[in-house]
Amino acid sequence: MSVARPLQDRDPAAGPRAARAAYAGRQTLGAAAVAVLRGNDLGGRTRASATLYPHQWSWDSAFIAIGLAHLDTDRAAAELSSLFEAQWSDGRVPHIVFDPSAPAGSYVPSLDHWVCAAPTAGHDGPAPATSGLIQPPAHAIAAGHVWRAARRRGPAASARARAFLRDIYPRLLAWHRYLLTARDPEGSGLITIYQPWESGWDNSPRWDAALAVIRPGPIPAHRRVDLDHVADAVQRPTARDYRRYLWLVRLLRSVCYDDEAVYPRHPFLVKDVLASALLVAANEALRDIAGLVGAPGRDCAQLRRWIRRGRQGLDGCWDPRLRMCVDLDLRADRPLRARTAAGFAPLIAGSARRRRLADLLATLDSAAFLGHPRLRWRLPPTTSPSDPGFAPRSYWRGPIWPVVNWLLWWSLGRAGEQVRAQRLGRQALGQLAAVNGFPEYVDPFTGKPLGSPAQSWTAAVTLDWLAAGLCPDAPDSGAAAA
Repeated sequence: MSVARPLQDRDPAAGPRAARAAYAGRQTLGAAAVAVLRGNDLGGRTRASATLYPHQWSWDSAFIAIGLAHLDTDRAAAELSSLFEAQWSDGRVPHIVFDPSAPAGSYVPSLDHWVCAAPTAGHDGPAPATSGLIQPPAHAIAAGHVWRAARRRGPAASARARAFLRDIYPRLLAWHRYLLTARDPEGSGLITIYQPWESGWDNSPRWDAALAVIRPGPIPAHRRVDLDHVADAVQRPTARDYRRYLWLVRLLRSVCYDDEAVYPRHPFLVKDVLASALLVAANEALRDIAGLVGAPGRDCAQLRRWIRRGRQGLDGCWDPRLRMCVDLDLRADRPLRARTAAGFAPLIAGSARRRRLADLLATLDSAAFLGHPRLRWRLPPTTSPSDPGFAPRSYWRGPIWPVVNWLLWWSLGRAGEQVRAQRLGRQALGQLAAVNGFPEYVDPFTGKPLGSPAQSWTAAVTLDWLAAGLCPDAPDSGAAAA
């Protein structure tokens, strides 16, 4: 990994004191972020963290590639290519690619919880060891970032990046086709998930109602390794929910993750609005890539249809009372009304019409999110403090996640809301500078870093913010209350 000069800044040594301080702060934060990515580099792929997540995670790698593109575009391309080497023959990209050199027992559920008797991947030799679940499809978005970064580096880097796009394009197309067929047999434009881990928002209140009716059977003996890495168990999913998660995996494994066998009787079947919104944005990115690699016109036509279908599906998930989108429980045929940051899905999809965009922005600014008076920074909690399921220190039930800040920052910029985007990005950098590290998530009220430390995707989005020219806000400059 080339890390000699990750950020192309002009040294403002002759400028005002505040400018020099801002420059020094950016350089310190950037160097620390690079150190995290270097420390978690497995050689061609990156582990999510050195402690709790010692393997390669699917949507983590997408964000990691976005950050790596500012350091070394070839290494960023390798991050995505290594993930797609584990792509299954049906097109799915597994949510974990296991590192065989990781210590035994360093992550649960380990590989033996996932394997089934049937072959699952289209490989001539031994298939990479993977899970059987998926995660949100941010990969084409990341590939587009790699291309644009390579173009800025000159003709040689551009040529290599174009070759990378030619290689990964059919794999991305197969991934998206899997999601819009096997995971959407209804043709709704919305991705169906079979287990909360597939959403990336593991223990969010988004899933509480759908999980509540599940009565798990026997599961293999296991030790909660995640509890070894946090100061208190309240930061992680409850034992009851974890048992349900493992039971759902056991059911999926029993049919070798065959979608046709899963769909008729699996007890957890949910349309995920956030994953679906990311797929719309990823289809837009893949449409651009298709033009760059000279893909057939029928591919571009299909991508346009998928984009339209996804936006229509999100329109159908709009909740006028919450002024957000909500997920849909297919088993119970009912919306899952939780007030979470996933509800900003139309903003992420780039599909919000003027009236709906105004509603989304009003919700974002309201006391339910950025306007809450107790926030340490004006950054969105993953679950609104006004939601009954809110818990400020518990994983996806309330803490602020830097990667979600990045998604909203990027989406606001795409929507033309540059002032809002800049403000959110500066606050996000200010938070990371204040907590002195790159944590998995942060208590929205106290600012205490939580979960796993030195998280790769947190470091990666930091580099993208810095490369965009953002400076961290001073401590408490955006706090709603002292």
